[in-house]
Amino acid sequence: MSSHSAVIFPGQGSQHRNIRALVEEHRPDLIEHAVEIVGDDPFARAAESTRFLQPAVYCASLAGWERYRQAEGGVPPAYFAGHSLGEFAALVAAESLDEIDGLRLVAIRGNVLERAARELAPAMMAVIGPDVQDFGVQAPTFGAAVAGDNAPDQIVLCGARDQLEVAREAAVERGLDARVLRIAAGGHTPAFEKFVPGFEEALAEVDFRTPTRPVFSGVTGAPFDETRRLLAESLRSTVRWRQIAMELHRRGVRRFVEAGPGHVLLGLVRRTFSTDIELMAMDDSEVRVA
Repeated sequence: MSSHSAVIFPGQGSQHRNIRALVEEHRPDLIEHAVEIVGDDPFARAAESTRFLQPAVYCASLAGWERYRQAEGGVPPAYFAGHSLGEFAALVAAESLDEIDGLRLVAIRGNVLERAARELAPAMMAVIGPDVQDFGVQAPTFGAAVAGDNAPDQIVLCGARDQLEVAREAAVERGLDARVLRIAAGGHTPAFEKFVPGFEEALAEVDFRTPTRPVFSGVTGAPFDETRRLLAESLRSTVRWRQIAMELHRRGVRRFVEAGPGHVLLGLVRRTFSTDIELMAMDDSEVRVA
């Protein structure tokens, strides 16, 4: 079964009240490292800001990965993928990135996005419906951009709040469901261009190895090649999660395992493939099969 499995790692949107519990149970060593690198307890303050939430979700994702490894007897999946922030945990799982280097990068990334949030005051909005892909093409006419192409019937827009309100009204007029998301720092649009160079400097200080299994990039929807460039590019580029899920399925993946807090990515996969797949989550309670 593992030859047709993919382990996927969530992004910042997978907020969960028991993130610390998952880490304490499966990777308690990461708590001390996180406190030292962040300069505070990111688990206790995860609800406050991006700079705390991103390291907390990253650590919880590695804890979920450890739980998967134990459950599978150390047999690796065929593929890895991560949604936005989740790319760092995916690269660690594929032995391309050292986990402490990954934690440092995630902490820096959280700070970068928090600065961007203060300067740009972005908002994010999910748009759901059968014609949403066509609506996404028109997003620039509302002053917004597609930050996430998540499923055939779901996209996420990012832009100023007044611009998103115009987009929301237009979406509702077309019979689409539009919901503003509770995410402080957006990203994944050209508006974040000025924040890329600073993160590129941090990436240049870290060693990346060839992954043991293919890891998919949200920028291209294909396996990473130029890892540093694509991780930096992600700050200003659409997350192509729909393309990743479809390519994994095309390659024979039928079992998707979400390692980390929550079930957001499994829901997106289910929206993309209604049958012929197995979904499993490694969160803070029991392994769930959908």
